Amino acid sequence: MTALLGTTIAVSAATAAQAQELNLYSSRHYDTDERLYSDFTDATGITINRIEGNADELIARMEAEGANSPADVFLTVDTSRLQRAADLGLLQPVESDVLAERIPENLRDDDNLWFGFSQRARIIFYDTADVETPPQTYVDLADPAYEGMVCHRSSTNVYSQTLLSAVIENFGEESAREWAAGVVNNFARDPQGGDTDQLRGLVSGECDIAISNTYYFARAIRTEVDGLPEDARANIGWVFPDQGGNGAHVNLSGGGVAANAPNAEAAVAFMEYLASDQAQQYFSAGNDEYPVVEGVEIAPSVQELGEFEGDDVDLAAVAENVPLAQEIFNEVGWE
Repeated sequence: MTALLGTTIAVSAATAAQAQELNLYSSRHYDTDERLYSDFTDATGITINRIEGNADELIARMEAEGANSPADVFLTVDTSRLQRAADLGLLQPVESDVLAERIPENLRDDDNLWFGFSQRARIIFYDTADVETPPQTYVDLADPAYEGMVCHRSSTNVYSQTLLSAVIENFGEESAREWAAGVVNNFARDPQGGDTDQLRGLVSGECDIAISNTYYFARAIRTEVDGLPEDARANIGWVFPDQGGNGAHVNLSGGGVAANAPNAEAAVAFMEYLASDQAQQYFSAGNDEYPVVEGVEIAPSVQELGEFEGDDVDLAAVAENVPLAQEIFNEVGWE
């Protein structure tokens, strides 16, 4: 039996003997994850074979492979893709006392088809020189007081979709439609680029307010990021929205065991490993993310941003709202 740091995660000798490999389909594209995989292999003797691509490609591949798919675990960076894989019957329920104990209920599927393992809060950044009173809630982003000041990603981006989906879940469809229209009215420029580009917009003066996931800015604190030098970052402030209300919206990186996993026991062992203190700490230290397990130490770059109260909305329900969110984006002209 091999115990990993911080929790009682074990792989029996019988499991190791039967399954010396694990086939991982992953859309996480971070070099720092190599440590996660090598530590699991060192602890269990189970080799990880990786198939990498974007989430949609991997889902399509699993569909095409059907019952003959070699996939054991599907790992991706947003709940909407996890939920879509679940809806397509590509994931199987996992009965695990470790996962049930360590992963909060709102950060996993109601039927245990998928589990979140790391989180990034989607928060408000602003130019401290130009914004005296920054928005304190997501609702505030639609306030006419911020007309011509806001930068955001396009409506086709999953982070945009899940944020609006959470607004739908928390406030209802009509309020969400009004909110999206208000944010469009406050755009400083047409939606474009990734989250780092929104932060660069603050540095260049194109925007006064931007929305980004925390780990993009935390990464810039830890290491040099083009367009976000230290002297420019000094004028960027941030707000964790809705701290007196629903809490900050979070995006999850998570995974599930494939429906036809040939190495199902090893797959569950890997999922439990991702919930261990050791892996949770590495999600933070290696990729500037927040752990999902309470009490796990966070990296200095993440500590500088601070801790927060997250929205405890059911993220499985949020994922179900994505098609409606896209309809609303199209209606209000959020490109």
